[in-house]
Amino acid sequence: MCAAACLTLAFVYLLVWANDRGARSSLLFALVALGAAAFAFCEMWVLRAQTPEEFVLAVRWAHVPLWLWTVSMAGFVFTYLRAGRAWLLWSVVGLRTTVLVLNFVTGENLNFLEVTSFQRVPFLGEPVAMASGVANPAMLLGQFSVLLLLILVVDAGITAWRRGERRQAVMVSGSVAALLTASAVESNLIVWAGLQLPFTLSLFQLVMLAAMGFELSRDVLRSSMLVRELQASEARLRDSQQRMNLAADAADLGLWVWEPGSDEVWATPRCCAMLGLPGRAHFSLADFTNRVHPDDRARVTQSLRSTLEQGQAYEVQYRVRLPSGAERWIQATGRVDEAGPGSARRLQGVCADITERRHAEQEALRLRRELAHAGRVSMMGQLASALAHEINQPLGAILRNAEAAELFLQSDSPDLDEIRAIVADIRHDDQRAGAVIDRMRALLTRQDLQTRPLALGELFSDVRLLVRADAAARHIRLELAELPADLPPVQGDRVHLQQVLINLIINALDAVSGSAGSDRWVSVQARQRDARFVEIVVSDSGAGIPADRLVQVFDPFFTTKPGGMGMGLAISRTLVEAHGGQLRADNRPGGGAVFTFSLPIATALAVA
Repeated sequence: MCAAACLTLAFVYLLVWANDRGARSSLLFALVALGAAAFAFCEMWVLRAQTPEEFVLAVRWAHVPLWLWTVSMAGFVFTYLRAGRAWLLWSVVGLRTTVLVLNFVTGENLNFLEVTSFQRVPFLGEPVAMASGVANPAMLLGQFSVLLLLILVVDAGITAWRRGERRQAVMVSGSVAALLTASAVESNLIVWAGLQLPFTLSLFQLVMLAAMGFELSRDVLRSSMLVRELQASEARLRDSQQRMNLAADAADLGLWVWEPGSDEVWATPRCCAMLGLPGRAHFSLADFTNRVHPDDRARVTQSLRSTLEQGQAYEVQYRVRLPSGAERWIQATGRVDEAGPGSARRLQGVCADITERRHAEQEALRLRRELAHAGRVSMMGQLASALAHEINQPLGAILRNAEAAELFLQSDSPDLDEIRAIVADIRHDDQRAGAVIDRMRALLTRQDLQTRPLALGELFSDVRLLVRADAAARHIRLELAELPADLPPVQGDRVHLQQVLINLIINALDAVSGSAGSDRWVSVQARQRDARFVEIVVSDSGAGIPADRLVQVFDPFFTTKPGGMGMGLAISRTLVEAHGGQLRADNRPGGGAVFTFSLPIATALAVA
């Protein structure tokens, strides 16, 4: 019965070890069970011996499975509890091996130098063999090896108890120590005291194996549950990954993870297709950088390095060259991920193909330039009569001065000083007319946004000369306030900012022209808002903007003028935002409208 139970346990845990070669405690427990099973057979051989010689032979060979049991038990306790002293373990192994050798070279066996009495006596209704004789002194070494094993077991149990593993300490160390002591007491009583009892050590071994097997089975059961949980977790992970890939594909996004330690990049098929690396779920960073456009390569590499070193967000747009020679725009975003303390950093994120968006942005930029140019042409059409009047003034003065000079030259002795003064006036008036035409040409010319530090006084002077004639023709007072002496320059494009300011002033002049009030004026002021922005405020004494229309005034094609295009304010807001500022509209408490737009200060922009 004991042998069958031990063999069953040995077979079970050998299978456990065969499936998991790292489970050394299962292998050692199986060897302990095999030793106990073999010892049970030898013990049954001893009990059924018919002669003294058979009895001596059975006891001698019983020490072989006992050696296997002792050595394996020491190794199991040391491995399973992860405690104990290594020198004690090797002392048990070495001493028990020595005892096994002495068992075959001294006396009849390790227990007897000589058997002097042999008999078969009834025990539990069946005759069993019993013997007595001269004890072998070498058996003291065997008992000392058992003592060392007991010390090893107790020491390992105390360590496990202090570590908080109290159940393991009691079930393994406690049971082994208790039953090892009981079996030692029984064998000493039989051999040294001559007690007339058969050897039943296998019963103690079976109880020890049952206690250890019960505790070990909890670990096996827990491992099985962990395996099932791991399988379920892997299944959920696969489902989650499939859903994530499906969502990413639906959003036209590619997922990627870069492990700097192994220099390996994992990417979804969609991401690989974007980079021109189809059919490759893993590739190196060099494979990726080789696909990046040479003009963007240094910027992308620097961004990756900065992200890893500083932990900042990774966000970059770059071009890739496909094997076909075509170029594609990619936008990548990511972040640094650390699984835990001491874990290697990795960078993970998403990428999107923004080629069509970039083309759309370029087309929108081109259309914006066209609309801005159209707006300037339309605005100059509104200013045409006033500008014609302003040009006619210097032209008329030139004509009158030329006629006067002609009269002076008809005299016999012309006054040369007067003629010189007339010529100087002609030159001055010609320069006035030329300046007006140059300003009109600059405003009408189609230009890209070219920002530079710009003094607002220069901008106000140009605009004043362009709109003062229109204001005078409408009998509206145009007030361009004196600029503060400490007002810093702004970062802007002169022509585009002229267009914005003229648009707002002409709109204000139109609003005041339609007003019946006697105090008709348009005011332009500038002030520093904060350390980064300057504000320009255009206000008027008109009727203001209906409250329900304030949110619509910047919408394209929205206008309250009978012949308006509805593009002036939309273009103005686009130009201001292109400069990094904002344009807003409000009503004055006393009546009239206020348009305020901000522009970045040149020095603040440089610092930022």
